[in-house]
Amino acid sequence: MKLKYNLIAIALLGIGFSSCSDFLEQNPQTDLSENDFYKTADDITSAVNGAYSSMQESNIYGNWYVFGEIPSDNTRNQLSGSVTSQDEFDKFYIDTQNSYIADFWKAAYKVINRTNTVLGRIDGITINADLANRYKLECKFIRALMYFNLVRVYGDVPLVLKEISISESYDILREPKDNVYNQIIADLKEAQGLPASYPTAEDGRATQGAAKALLGKVYMTLHKYAEAEAILGEVINSGRYGLLENTAGSLNIDGYKDVFSPVNHNSKEGIFEIQFLKGGYGEGSNYANNFAPENSGTNVVTVGGTGGNNIPEMDIYNAYEEGDLRRDFSMSLGYNDNRKNDEWVESRYVRKFMDVPYQGNDASNNYPVIRYADVILMYAEALNQNGKTAEACKYLNMTRRRGFGYQTTETSPVDLQTTDKTQFERMVEQERRVELAFENHRWFDLIRTGRAVEVMKSKGFSLNETNLTCPIPQKQIDVNPKLTQNDYKIESRN
Repeated sequence: MKLKYNLIAIALLGIGFSSCSDFLEQNPQTDLSENDFYKTADDITSAVNGAYSSMQESNIYGNWYVFGEIPSDNTRNQLSGSVTSQDEFDKFYIDTQNSYIADFWKAAYKVINRTNTVLGRIDGITINADLANRYKLECKFIRALMYFNLVRVYGDVPLVLKEISISESYDILREPKDNVYNQIIADLKEAQGLPASYPTAEDGRATQGAAKALLGKVYMTLHKYAEAEAILGEVINSGRYGLLENTAGSLNIDGYKDVFSPVNHNSKEGIFEIQFLKGGYGEGSNYANNFAPENSGTNVVTVGGTGGNNIPEMDIYNAYEEGDLRRDFSMSLGYNDNRKNDEWVESRYVRKFMDVPYQGNDASNNYPVIRYADVILMYAEALNQNGKTAEACKYLNMTRRRGFGYQTTETSPVDLQTTDKTQFERMVEQERRVELAFENHRWFDLIRTGRAVEVMKSKGFSLNETNLTCPIPQKQIDVNPKLTQNDYKIESRN
């Protein structure tokens, strides 16, 4: 089972205080006051669940591929008529009016506002002390995750750690990203006090392991490799997580497929997942419909429309080595059209998140924010940076073996070995690309390793260092002229 978000509570939260979460846009408050809502322990539970639920929104993890994949060499957008919002990411000419940068900013701060509201009010509520402490730590984990995404997208961002009034919001300026990262680290260190696990009915809530894994990713982003090795090692040595194994005896990709199965949520490989559940509850994911080829009818996804978004480039298809079984599970070059005697239609699409939706944009594919394969590859990368290259190969080979159909712990013909630090850097970059393809890591990996401009220019893209962060949404500057704009220079629109 998975964490079931309380739909009635979410509806109340949407009426009661979602508008005041747009504090940087100065929207008017609704008639229902937050003071009328936060009175009982059940109200707090609903509020915490509302923070989790907000991350399901299309403007956060529903469209995260626009930020994590489209700018990279993995995928491109579907350009339709005059609609260029995603094309601006693909070709590095993002306008300050771009809807994706505006909507993500607004949605992320809505989640942050919800966590700050809980943190600011929970001590005034009669509630079990242990449960109250857990809720505080869950909110700090969620807040850290949202700020981590914000700082990676925009660089310096406003750092808000409490409820604020409309008038107060005018005085909030962008905080240097180093200060934002310090707060992220502080929140995640506290969140390590979360439970190691939950009863099945509460699967999907942030855990101690999730806090440590995310902290490890933050340390990797900051090039704090000693700290990253230590904390990621704790996740690995906890024994709570592992790679899902292929069926023994023949080359197959069963274990890898199980990671993404819509009926296998929150497995031992899923350290933190955004929870989705189809069935007309408003909690389904949009990936199956959104990624199915445009005009493919029912050939790829049998229920609902087809978005034709997040189209894989041939560059990622060719990045897989011969015999890597992850490729044909993760993407396809096209489909057989049952409307035309099964004629082959060349139309690349992401297959990794396919499910039969209950209705359009209502499938049960969770989004893996961080999974064990990500952790062990980051750990391998940290080991290499810390001068332990031979040991690092052990962890890289675990995911590599599974990708080629072997057991993760058996010696295989595809094992790689090196003691050369620079060579291993390219090896782990390659392995992360194919193992985590279409999970929205590639662009951020290229940025944190300092390789984004070099790699993308080598493949014909026009960009510069200013394009590694997005412009601040113009709407935010219009309502608060004290906010400064990023220096974003456009090289070319070709």
